[in-house]
Amino acid sequence: MSQPIRFVMLGGFLGAGKTTTLARLARHYQSQGKNVVIVTNDQADHLVDTHLLRNQGFDVGEVAGSCFCCNFDGLVGQMESLSQAHRPDIILAEPVGSCTDLIATIAVPMMQLLGERFEVAPYAVLLKPSHGQKILSGVGQRGFSPNAEYIFRKQLEEADVVVINRIDELDPSQRQLLETNVEKNFPERPIVAMSAKTGDGLDDLIRHIEQPAPKHNLFMEVDYDVYADGEAELGWLNATTSWQHSEPIDLDQTLTAVLNDLKDQFAAADAEVAHVKAIVQTESDSAVANLVSNDSDVALSMPTGGLAATSFRMVVNARVAIAPETLESIVQRSLKQVADQTGAQLMVESIQSFRPGRPVPTHRATSS
Repeated sequence: MSQPIRFVMLGGFLGAGKTTTLARLARHYQSQGKNVVIVTNDQADHLVDTHLLRNQGFDVGEVAGSCFCCNFDGLVGQMESLSQAHRPDIILAEPVGSCTDLIATIAVPMMQLLGERFEVAPYAVLLKPSHGQKILSGVGQRGFSPNAEYIFRKQLEEADVVVINRIDELDPSQRQLLETNVEKNFPERPIVAMSAKTGDGLDDLIRHIEQPAPKHNLFMEVDYDVYADGEAELGWLNATTSWQHSEPIDLDQTLTAVLNDLKDQFAAADAEVAHVKAIVQTESDSAVANLVSNDSDVALSMPTGGLAATSFRMVVNARVAIAPETLESIVQRSLKQVADQTGAQLMVESIQSFRPGRPVPTHRATSS
Protein backbone atom coordinates (compact mmCIF):
# COMPACT_ATOMS: atom_id res chain seq x y z
CA MET A 1 0.00 0.00 0.00
CA SER A 2 1.34 3.46 -0.90
CA GLN A 3 2.10 6.04 1.77
CA PRO A 4 -0.94 8.21 2.64
CA ILE A 5 -0.83 11.80 1.45
CA ARG A 6 -0.41 14.28 4.31
CA PHE A 7 -3.39 16.69 4.46
CA VAL A 8 -2.59 20.00 6.17
CA MET A 9 -5.50 22.41 6.62
CA LEU A 10 -4.69 25.92 7.83
CA GLY A 11 -7.59 27.97 9.21
CA GLY A 12 -8.06 31.49 10.48
CA PHE A 13 -10.25 34.53 10.05
CA LEU A 14 -10.22 36.66 6.94
CA GLY A 15 -6.92 38.49 6.59
CA ALA A 16 -5.04 36.32 9.09
CA GLY A 17 -2.27 35.54 6.58
CA LYS A 18 -3.20 31.99 5.58
CA THR A 19 -2.11 32.29 1.94
CA THR A 20 1.32 33.71 2.76
CA THR A 21 1.82 30.99 5.35
CA LEU A 22 0.77 28.25 2.93
CA ALA A 23 3.26 29.55 0.37
CA ARG A 24 6.06 29.43 2.96
CA LEU A 25 5.08 25.93 4.01
CA ALA A 26 4.98 24.80 0.38
CA ARG A 27 8.45 26.17 -0.31
CA HIS A 28 9.77 24.54 2.88
CA TYR A 29 8.51 21.10 1.90
CA GLN A 30 9.63 21.52 -1.69
CA SER A 31 13.14 22.27 -0.40
CA GLN A 32 13.01 18.84 1.28
CA GLY A 33 12.28 17.23 -2.08
CA LYS A 34 8.58 16.71 -1.38
CA ASN A 35 5.85 17.28 -3.94
CA VAL A 36 3.25 19.77 -2.71
CA VAL A 37 -0.13 20.91 -4.05
CA ILE A 38 -2.54 23.49 -2.65
CA VAL A 39 -6.34 23.69 -2.53
CA THR A 40 -7.96 27.11 -2.05
CA ASN A 41 -11.58 27.78 -1.15
CA ASP A 42 -14.06 30.63 -1.59
CA GLN A 43 -17.76 31.36 -1.74
CA ALA A 44 -17.29 32.49 -5.36
CA ASP A 45 -14.75 32.12 -8.15
CA HIS A 46 -12.08 34.64 -9.24
CA LEU A 47 -10.10 34.25 -6.04
CA VAL A 48 -6.99 36.40 -5.59
CA ASP A 49 -5.32 33.67 -3.53
CA THR A 50 -5.51 31.18 -6.40
CA HIS A 51 -3.97 33.67 -8.85
CA LEU A 52 -1.27 34.58 -6.35
CA LEU A 53 -0.23 31.01 -5.59
CA ARG A 54 -0.25 29.95 -9.23
CA ASN A 55 1.87 32.98 -10.13
CA GLN A 56 4.43 31.69 -7.60
CA GLY A 57 4.61 28.40 -9.49
CA PHE A 58 2.51 26.21 -7.22
CA ASP A 59 0.01 23.60 -8.42
CA VAL A 60 -3.34 24.85 -7.14
CA GLY A 61 -6.90 23.57 -7.22
CA GLU A 62 -9.87 25.70 -6.20
CA VAL A 63 -13.17 24.80 -4.57
CA ALA A 64 -15.47 27.73 -5.41
CA GLY A 65 -19.10 28.43 -4.66
CA SER A 66 -19.21 27.10 -1.10
CA CYS A 67 -16.96 26.35 1.86
CA PHE A 68 -15.11 23.05 2.24
CA CYS A 69 -17.53 21.82 4.91
CA CYS A 70 -20.55 22.36 2.66
CA ASN A 71 -18.83 20.78 -0.34
CA PHE A 72 -16.82 17.92 1.11
CA ASP A 73 -17.11 16.01 -2.16
CA GLY A 74 -15.77 19.00 -4.09
CA LEU A 75 -12.75 19.18 -1.79
CA VAL A 76 -12.09 15.45 -2.16
CA GLY A 77 -12.55 15.73 -5.93
CA GLN A 78 -9.93 18.46 -6.15
CA MET A 79 -7.57 16.46 -3.96
CA GLU A 80 -8.01 13.37 -6.13
CA SER A 81 -7.52 15.34 -9.35
CA LEU A 82 -4.34 16.97 -8.03
CA SER A 83 -3.13 13.62 -6.72
CA GLN A 84 -3.52 11.95 -10.11
CA ALA A 85 -1.82 14.81 -11.95
CA HIS A 86 1.02 15.58 -9.52
CA ARG A 87 1.38 12.65 -7.09
CA PRO A 88 1.87 14.91 -4.05
CA ASP A 89 3.37 13.99 -0.72
CA ILE A 90 1.51 16.87 0.95
CA ILE A 91 -1.76 18.70 0.25
CA LEU A 92 -2.09 22.15 1.82
CA ALA A 93 -5.66 23.44 2.13
CA GLU A 94 -6.97 26.93 2.90
CA PRO A 95 -10.65 27.06 3.96
CA VAL A 96 -12.85 30.14 3.69
CA GLY A 97 -11.86 32.68 6.35
CA SER A 98 -15.36 32.95 7.81
CA CYS A 99 -15.76 29.19 8.39
CA THR A 100 -15.54 27.20 11.59
CA ASP A 101 -16.43 23.73 12.89
CA LEU A 102 -13.88 22.23 10.48
CA ILE A 103 -12.64 19.50 12.81
CA ALA A 104 -16.10 17.91 12.94
CA THR A 105 -17.00 18.54 9.30
CA ILE A 106 -13.69 18.02 7.46
CA ALA A 107 -10.82 16.61 9.53
CA VAL A 108 -12.63 13.75 11.29
CA PRO A 109 -14.86 12.74 8.32
CA MET A 110 -11.74 12.61 6.17
CA MET A 111 -10.01 10.33 8.67
CA GLN A 112 -13.12 8.15 8.95
CA LEU A 113 -13.88 7.91 5.23
CA LEU A 114 -10.49 8.30 3.57
CA GLY A 115 -8.00 7.40 6.29
CA GLU A 116 -6.14 4.91 4.11
CA ARG A 117 -5.43 7.55 1.45
CA PHE A 118 -4.99 10.75 3.44
CA GLU A 119 -3.24 11.41 6.75
CA VAL A 120 -4.69 14.44 8.52
CA ALA A 121 -2.31 16.84 10.32
CA PRO A 122 -3.13 18.80 13.50
CA TYR A 123 -5.34 21.77 12.72
CA ALA A 124 -3.54 25.11 13.04
CA VAL A 125 -5.59 28.32 13.16
CA LEU A 126 -4.00 31.71 12.48
CA LEU A 127 -4.90 34.69 14.63
CA LYS A 128 -4.89 38.19 13.15
CA PRO A 129 -3.63 40.62 15.84
CA SER A 130 -5.64 43.63 14.65
CA HIS A 131 -8.92 41.91 15.45
CA GLY A 132 -7.59 39.53 18.11
CA GLN A 133 -6.51 42.40 20.33
CA LYS A 134 -9.98 43.95 20.15
CA ILE A 135 -12.02 40.78 20.57
CA LEU A 136 -10.00 38.81 23.12
CA SER A 137 -9.36 41.75 25.43
CA GLY A 138 -13.10 42.08 26.04
CA VAL A 139 -12.91 45.86 26.31
CA GLY A 140 -13.56 48.78 23.99
CA GLN A 141 -14.83 48.67 20.42
CA ARG A 142 -14.69 45.07 19.19
CA GLY A 143 -14.87 45.86 15.46
CA PHE A 144 -17.41 43.16 14.59
CA SER A 145 -20.92 42.34 15.72
CA PRO A 146 -21.40 39.66 18.41
CA ASN A 147 -22.39 37.14 15.72
CA ALA A 148 -19.25 37.67 13.64
CA GLU A 149 -17.18 37.66 16.82
CA TYR A 150 -18.76 34.29 17.63
CA ILE A 151 -17.20 32.80 14.48
CA PHE A 152 -13.81 34.32 15.30
CA ARG A 153 -13.84 32.79 18.78
CA LYS A 154 -15.10 29.40 17.57
CA GLN A 155 -12.24 29.19 15.08
CA LEU A 156 -9.75 29.53 17.91
CA GLU A 157 -11.69 27.20 20.21
CA GLU A 158 -11.38 24.25 17.81
CA ALA A 159 -7.71 24.82 16.96
CA ASP A 160 -5.18 22.12 17.79
CA VAL A 161 -2.63 24.96 17.81
CA VAL A 162 -3.22 28.73 17.76
CA VAL A 163 -0.81 30.68 15.55
CA ILE A 164 -0.41 34.38 16.38
CA ASN A 165 0.64 35.71 12.99
CA ARG A 166 2.07 39.10 12.00
CA ILE A 167 4.31 39.38 15.05
CA ASP A 168 6.54 41.66 12.95
CA GLU A 169 3.75 44.26 13.36
CA LEU A 170 3.74 44.00 17.18
CA ASP A 171 6.04 45.45 19.80
CA PRO A 172 7.05 43.09 22.68
CA SER A 173 4.35 44.38 25.05
CA GLN A 174 1.60 43.95 22.43
CA ARG A 175 2.77 40.44 21.64
CA GLN A 176 2.85 39.48 25.32
CA LEU A 177 -0.63 40.90 25.91
CA LEU A 178 -2.04 38.99 22.95
CA GLU A 179 -0.42 35.73 24.08
CA THR A 180 -1.82 36.30 27.58
CA ASN A 181 -5.32 36.88 26.20
CA VAL A 182 -5.13 33.73 24.06
CA GLU A 183 -4.03 31.69 27.10
CA LYS A 184 -6.81 33.22 29.19
CA ASN A 185 -9.55 32.59 26.61
CA PHE A 186 -8.30 29.22 25.33
CA PRO A 187 -6.31 27.55 28.12
CA GLU A 188 -4.02 24.59 27.44
CA ARG A 189 -3.93 25.44 23.75
CA PRO A 190 -0.41 25.38 22.22
CA ILE A 191 0.56 28.83 20.90
CA VAL A 192 2.94 29.63 18.06
CA ALA A 193 4.10 33.21 17.49
CA MET A 194 5.01 33.72 13.86
CA SER A 195 5.48 36.16 11.02
CA ALA A 196 4.50 34.67 7.67
CA LYS A 197 6.01 37.75 6.07
CA THR A 198 9.53 37.24 7.48
CA GLY A 199 9.42 33.51 8.23
CA ASP A 200 10.16 34.06 11.93
CA GLY A 201 8.54 31.24 13.92
CA LEU A 202 7.73 29.07 10.90
CA ASP A 203 9.87 26.21 12.23
CA ASP A 204 7.73 26.13 15.39
CA LEU A 205 4.55 25.87 13.30
CA ILE A 206 6.07 23.07 11.22
CA ARG A 207 7.03 21.18 14.38
CA HIS A 208 3.39 21.26 15.55
CA ILE A 209 1.71 20.29 12.27
CA GLU A 210 4.12 17.39 11.73
CA GLN A 211 2.87 15.75 14.93
CA PRO A 212 0.13 13.09 14.73
CA ALA A 213 -3.35 14.60 14.76
CA PRO A 214 -5.11 14.44 18.14
CA LYS A 215 -7.86 11.88 18.63
CA HIS A 216 -10.99 14.02 18.47
CA ASN A 217 -13.74 12.30 20.44
CA LEU A 218 -15.44 15.47 21.70
CA PHE A 219 -16.47 18.34 19.45
CA MET A 220 -17.29 21.89 20.35
CA GLU A 221 -20.90 22.99 20.31
CA VAL A 222 -21.78 25.31 17.45
CA ASP A 223 -24.99 27.32 17.18
CA TYR A 224 -25.52 27.25 13.42
CA ASP A 225 -28.13 30.02 13.63
CA VAL A 226 -25.57 32.41 15.16
CA TYR A 227 -22.89 31.10 12.80
CA ALA A 228 -25.10 31.73 9.75
CA ASP A 229 -26.06 35.20 10.95
CA GLY A 230 -22.40 36.06 11.56
CA GLU A 231 -21.39 35.07 8.03
CA ALA A 232 -24.39 36.86 6.54
CA GLU A 233 -23.32 40.15 8.15
CA LEU A 234 -20.34 40.26 5.80
CA GLY A 235 -20.68 41.59 2.30
CA TRP A 236 -18.67 39.45 -0.10
CA LEU A 237 -17.31 40.74 -3.41
CA ASN A 238 -15.09 39.29 -6.15
CA ALA A 239 -14.37 41.48 -9.19
CA THR A 240 -12.15 41.00 -12.23
CA THR A 241 -11.24 44.06 -14.32
CA SER A 242 -8.97 44.96 -17.22
CA TRP A 243 -7.10 48.25 -17.64
CA GLN A 244 -5.76 49.85 -20.83
CA HIS A 245 -3.67 52.99 -21.27
CA SER A 246 -1.68 54.56 -24.08
CA GLU A 247 1.28 55.07 -21.72
CA PRO A 248 2.72 52.68 -19.10
CA ILE A 249 1.12 52.90 -15.63
CA ASP A 250 2.97 52.01 -12.42
CA LEU A 251 1.34 48.78 -11.20
CA ASP A 252 2.28 49.11 -7.53
CA GLN A 253 1.01 52.68 -7.30
CA THR A 254 -2.24 51.85 -9.08
CA LEU A 255 -2.96 48.87 -6.84
CA THR A 256 -2.15 50.83 -3.68
CA ALA A 257 -4.29 53.77 -4.83
CA VAL A 258 -7.33 51.52 -5.27
CA LEU A 259 -7.02 49.97 -1.81
CA ASN A 260 -6.34 53.31 -0.11
CA ASP A 261 -9.44 54.78 -1.72
CA LEU A 262 -11.46 51.75 -0.61
CA LYS A 263 -10.13 52.14 2.93
CA ASP A 264 -11.26 55.78 3.04
CA GLN A 265 -14.70 54.93 1.68
CA PHE A 266 -15.24 52.05 4.11
CA ALA A 267 -14.22 54.31 7.01
CA ALA A 268 -16.68 56.95 5.83
CA ALA A 269 -19.42 54.30 5.67
CA ASP A 270 -18.48 53.01 9.17
CA ALA A 271 -18.00 49.55 7.64
CA GLU A 272 -15.58 47.19 9.38
CA VAL A 273 -13.08 45.59 7.02
CA ALA A 274 -12.46 41.86 7.47
CA HIS A 275 -10.12 41.64 4.48
CA VAL A 276 -9.62 43.33 1.13
CA LYS A 277 -7.08 41.81 -1.23
CA ALA A 278 -6.22 42.73 -4.80
CA ILE A 279 -3.79 41.52 -7.45
CA VAL A 280 -2.67 43.13 -10.70
CA GLN A 281 -1.31 40.88 -13.42
CA THR A 282 0.48 41.28 -16.72
CA GLU A 283 1.64 38.36 -18.85
CA SER A 284 4.88 38.15 -16.88
CA ASP A 285 4.49 40.03 -13.58
CA SER A 286 2.06 40.55 -10.71
CA ALA A 287 1.65 42.60 -7.55
CA VAL A 288 -0.55 42.00 -4.49
CA ALA A 289 -1.85 44.42 -1.84
CA ASN A 290 -3.91 43.81 1.31
CA LEU A 291 -6.04 45.71 3.78
CA VAL A 292 -6.78 43.57 6.84
CA SER A 293 -8.69 46.00 9.09
CA ASN A 294 -9.85 49.60 9.33
CA ASP A 295 -6.95 50.39 11.65
CA SER A 296 -4.27 48.91 9.38
CA ASP A 297 -2.35 50.50 6.55
CA VAL A 298 -2.61 49.15 3.04
CA ALA A 299 0.25 46.66 2.65
CA LEU A 300 1.89 46.00 -0.70
CA SER A 301 2.68 42.41 0.18
CA MET A 302 4.10 41.48 -3.21
CA PRO A 303 5.38 44.53 -5.15
CA THR A 304 6.74 44.58 -8.68
CA GLY A 305 9.39 47.12 -7.70
CA GLY A 306 8.14 49.92 -9.92
CA LEU A 307 7.08 47.97 -13.01
CA ALA A 308 4.77 49.87 -15.39
CA ALA A 309 2.48 48.48 -18.10
CA THR A 310 -0.02 49.72 -20.65
CA SER A 311 -2.42 46.84 -20.04
CA PHE A 312 -3.11 44.60 -17.07
CA ARG A 313 -5.85 42.81 -15.16
CA MET A 314 -6.86 43.56 -11.59
CA VAL A 315 -8.78 41.14 -9.38
CA VAL A 316 -10.33 42.49 -6.16
CA ASN A 317 -11.70 40.36 -3.31
CA ALA A 318 -13.44 42.30 -0.53
CA ARG A 319 -14.99 40.97 2.71
CA VAL A 320 -16.54 43.87 4.60
CA ALA A 321 -19.33 44.23 7.18
CA ILE A 322 -21.65 46.12 4.86
CA ALA A 323 -24.58 45.36 2.54
CA PRO A 324 -23.35 43.64 -0.66
CA GLU A 325 -25.00 46.18 -2.95
CA THR A 326 -23.31 49.03 -1.07
CA LEU A 327 -20.01 47.17 -1.18
CA GLU A 328 -20.28 46.73 -4.93
CA SER A 329 -21.11 50.41 -5.39
CA ILE A 330 -18.08 51.46 -3.34
CA VAL A 331 -15.70 49.13 -5.20
CA GLN A 332 -17.01 50.23 -8.58
CA ARG A 333 -16.59 53.88 -7.55
CA SER A 334 -13.02 53.39 -6.32
CA LEU A 335 -11.95 51.51 -9.44
CA LYS A 336 -13.43 54.16 -11.72
CA GLN A 337 -11.93 57.03 -9.73
CA VAL A 338 -8.39 55.61 -9.87
CA ALA A 339 -8.78 54.69 -13.53
CA ASP A 340 -9.93 58.24 -14.32
CA GLN A 341 -7.04 59.72 -12.33
CA THR A 342 -4.52 57.69 -14.32
CA GLY A 343 -6.30 58.16 -17.64
CA ALA A 344 -6.85 54.43 -18.04
CA GLN A 345 -9.75 52.74 -19.77
CA LEU A 346 -11.41 50.40 -17.28
CA MET A 347 -13.54 47.39 -18.17
CA VAL A 348 -15.27 45.29 -15.51
CA GLU A 349 -15.12 41.73 -16.80
CA SER A 350 -17.06 40.19 -13.92
CA ILE A 351 -18.31 41.20 -10.51
CA GLN A 352 -20.17 39.24 -7.83
CA SER A 353 -21.45 40.63 -4.56
CA PHE A 354 -23.54 38.70 -2.05
CA ARG A 355 -23.93 37.49 1.50
CA PRO A 356 -22.82 33.90 2.22
CA GLY A 357 -25.66 31.42 2.55
CA ARG A 358 -26.37 29.31 5.59
CA PRO A 359 -23.68 26.66 6.14
CA VAL A 360 -25.03 23.13 5.71
CA PRO A 361 -22.17 20.61 6.17
CA THR A 362 -22.00 17.50 4.00
CA HIS A 363 -20.84 15.51 7.05
CA ARG A 364 -20.59 16.33 10.74
CA ALA A 365 -19.04 13.92 13.22
CA THR A 366 -20.67 13.64 16.64
CA SER A 367 -19.00 13.22 20.00
CA SER A 368 -18.54 9.68 21.25
